[in-house]
Amino acid sequence: MNKKTLSFLGALTVLLSYPLSAQAESIPFPLNKDNPYKKDGDHFLSSSLDTITWGHLPNKQASAVMEIESGETVTIDTVSHEGLLEDQGRDPLHFFGENGINEEHVLDEAVAIAESDIDHDFDDHGPHIVTGPIAVKGAEPGDVLKVDILSLTPRVPYGVISNRHYKGTLPGEFPENDGPQEGASAENPELYNNVSLFTPIEYIDGQWFGKILGEDVQFPIDPFMGMMGVATDTDEMVHSVPPTHTGGNIDINDLTEGSTLYLPVEVAGALFYTGDPHFAQGDGEVALTALEASLRTTFRLTVLKNGDEAIPGDGSAFTHPFGETDEFWIPIGLDPDLNEAMKDATRRSIDFLETELGMDRAKAYAYLSAATDYEVSQVVDQTKGIHGMIRKSDFKNKMTSSEARATEGGELPETATNTGSWTILGASMLAASLLLYMITSIKRKRFGT
Repeated sequence: MNKKTLSFLGALTVLLSYPLSAQAESIPFPLNKDNPYKKDGDHFLSSSLDTITWGHLPNKQASAVMEIESGETVTIDTVSHEGLLEDQGRDPLHFFGENGINEEHVLDEAVAIAESDIDHDFDDHGPHIVTGPIAVKGAEPGDVLKVDILSLTPRVPYGVISNRHYKGTLPGEFPENDGPQEGASAENPELYNNVSLFTPIEYIDGQWFGKILGEDVQFPIDPFMGMMGVATDTDEMVHSVPPTHTGGNIDINDLTEGSTLYLPVEVAGALFYTGDPHFAQGDGEVALTALEASLRTTFRLTVLKNGDEAIPGDGSAFTHPFGETDEFWIPIGLDPDLNEAMKDATRRSIDFLETELGMDRAKAYAYLSAATDYEVSQVVDQTKGIHGMIRKSDFKNKMTSSEARATEGGELPETATNTGSWTILGASMLAASLLLYMITSIKRKRFGT
């Protein structure tokens, strides 16, 4: 977790040290839409019934819920779908109440969305609550939207980890029960026989941890947004689960506070959206979900025009999401087949090193094999994800020499002609120095100085 997040969380050291009723007096949990704490963007967007969709993503027909200038920041209150879904009763007050959470510590937006008449089919639609889209002025097809992730603030001191039948890495093996029964519905959620593990967070020795209740097991949290994307150029409904070439449910846990995601723009205004907030996730996300929990996040959205040098790789042919942190470049591979996703990520890594840093392709391939980790983003969202972690520090000398050549006009080749020229110039400078020395010595003797 980076310093900014630790600084904020450090201010909340008393959370969970007192009863929730006492915490509410001094700690701004939950961060509802009327709470200004950490609302630090130029604009603010809540996850209300007017600003969200449930289970599908914006397409080119979507209407923007907000429009901002390129380079402006926006703070968004996101809502996790966990605790709201049909196999949890579509009643967050009851679901979280059964786990000891008082009504005042359940998000207002979560209650409103669950109680609404929004059409959400548990079997056919995606689970995610998607906030947006936001139009960014000046964005046109062929451009790139640069998404800087400025802050990620937990809105509640708890989350949920779920495993559902026919999903996850071990479908048919987990959950270890007989599976859904006839009549399973929001009215009879227990008949789904799915597993949803309520998971509080607790402050321990200067760090926040998720707690696996009843097992005396804890793990550090590191918040990130699982879903960030722009509208796809299609009239068809876009399911929220599989990530695509315009982003979406990419679930890359390295895109935490202080990182950047680049997305190819396909429709006017870009139509940026976000959702699927997480407190923590292991690479692979094997059970099906991460530690799903609502976050307040602030983004800076900047339009990079087609061909802009700030676009990673080939700025005139950018067609795929690409991540970046202070330490790493993150090429992203996507495919329903994990092997093909790995190939995709490798090809994109080679292309990036060639176009961005001028590397020979064979040498780039060799470097990646020796020095770059490829991580499994997730294997549970139909389209699998692999992302590379290319260390920037490995290219420090190469980038410095490239910058020097660009600013100084390049290095002089060591040819015979140049060697002779430099020899003559050096001899001339030496002769001039000797002559100046002799003249100075004569003056000193003559004038006694």
